[in-house]
Amino acid sequence: MVERSPVLNMICHAILIAGALIVCVPLYFAFVAGSLTVAEVQKVPLPWLPGGRFFDNLQLAWNKGNFSRTFANSIIVALGITAGKIAVSLLSAFAITYFRFRYRMLAFWLIFMSLMLPIEVRIVPTFEAVANAALPLQWILDTLHVTDLWLWISGHEVLIALEWNMVNTYPGLILPLIASATATFLFRQFFLTIPEELCEAARLDGASPLHFFWSILLPLSVPNMVALAIILFLFGWNQYLWPLLFTTDKDMATAVIALKGLIPRSDSEPAWNVAMSGALLTMLPPVLVVLLLQRWFIKGLVDSSK
Repeated sequence: MVERSPVLNMICHAILIAGALIVCVPLYFAFVAGSLTVAEVQKVPLPWLPGGRFFDNLQLAWNKGNFSRTFANSIIVALGITAGKIAVSLLSAFAITYFRFRYRMLAFWLIFMSLMLPIEVRIVPTFEAVANAALPLQWILDTLHVTDLWLWISGHEVLIALEWNMVNTYPGLILPLIASATATFLFRQFFLTIPEELCEAARLDGASPLHFFWSILLPLSVPNMVALAIILFLFGWNQYLWPLLFTTDKDMATAVIALKGLIPRSDSEPAWNVAMSGALLTMLPPVLVVLLLQRWFIKGLVDSSK
């Protein structure tokens, strides 16, 4: 039972206001800097009130950063990562929770332990895999000495060289990121809260495992899926290191990479007003996603904590 008192309410409101200020003050200064001219944004201290070039700077940042193209790339990559992570995590959690097979818990703990491996640790082997996705198949053919076997059978020498380069492609940006130990763990924990009687009733009615998954588990998991989709969309949208390494073509760059190009360098004009306008534009899609799906986000977090 939580007791309510004027003093406690005042402390809570003070903490909330302080937290809101910590979040909103940097955004306000980004908005102010994005509405000034180049000369005004160089003043120390920075003006507290916005200027009159906000929309002009937005248009300049949009054109200079080629955001019409990079936004489309970011949306495709973020949606692909979100859909892939949820699909893979749902199926893996379903298999670990409802199927009894040898080394089931070992598989679960291996997935769980991958939480301790950040993406930077496996960046080199993953880059090699994306640079030539056919490398494992090439290794199998070389191990089996297929070329020697063909030479022995036909008398003709052939050279087999498989190559599938996914650099500067959407699959190269999406596929290496669609495995998520966090989402798998959360879906498994949610599946464990579903009563066993529900599974027994579906089995007595003759439902197959896939029918049980599709007709019962998926509808029950919708709030969790939406909450996770918001988090994973933000994760995919904010990716910086992965697109920086796997894209050399400007037409495949994402919005975050384009924003980096707007940051002034030592030998260029200090147009921080344009860079701040680009930052506001880049933040806009994630903010809209959170605002539009806020109700589902809170419901999914509350349901997953039960």
